[in-house]
Amino acid sequence: MLLLVTDTSGKNGSVALARADETATDEVRIIESVPLTGGTFSAQLVPQIAALLSKHGFAKTQIDVFIVVSGPGSFTGLRVGLAAIKALAEILAKPIVAVSLLEVLASGGGGSGKVMSGIDAGRGEVYAGEYEFADGATRLIREKLLSKEEFLESARGGHVVTADQKIADQARAVGLAVVPVGTINPKMIGRLGWRKLQAGETIDPAQLDANYIRRTDAEILAKPSAKS
Repeated sequence: MLLLVTDTSGKNGSVALARADETATDEVRIIESVPLTGGTFSAQLVPQIAALLSKHGFAKTQIDVFIVVSGPGSFTGLRVGLAAIKALAEILAKPIVAVSLLEVLASGGGGSGKVMSGIDAGRGEVYAGEYEFADGATRLIREKLLSKEEFLESARGGHVVTADQKIADQARAVGLAVVPVGTINPKMIGRLGWRKLQAGETIDPAQLDANYIRRTDAEILAKPSAKS
């Protein structure tokens, strides 16, 4: 099965072609991955997809599924990337699998039980994903934007999975178990997407939306000011 894997959630992104073994849950082989330069996703994404397909002798109609990171991350990057994939999937009548970058991280850490994945969101905040892994299944508890203090407190009783050295150091400093993960790559994204596809977790183009994980207006307004 031919997979097209895209990630435009960060300062830089990627697009990759991959093959999945339909007899194995986790067997995903990256044919080729191409980096995308942040700030120019709208100009790069579709041409890079076309170039990858042409280089490896595929027609666009041979793409079986689109696997796309839906967030959290850059507002502009996600909006541009998801719009392109929605259009391609609709034209080609192919399914989409949307994956959370937080779940990609958590799954990459292995292990079982409670897992907290963390991505630096700037301004002293962390994109946090809380999951429960048991018997080969993953249960999402919540994904939320937390302060670093809230993140560390919420992680107690589990282990932290992150690719950010500062978050890892802060977690270790308060006695938390940490599983460091290298830079998230297309194979990690494709592997999780392939598992979701096999579980039937696909969406129609019209349903695809970005997962920005920002605080609600009520939470922002309830936050005490510095003067108080």
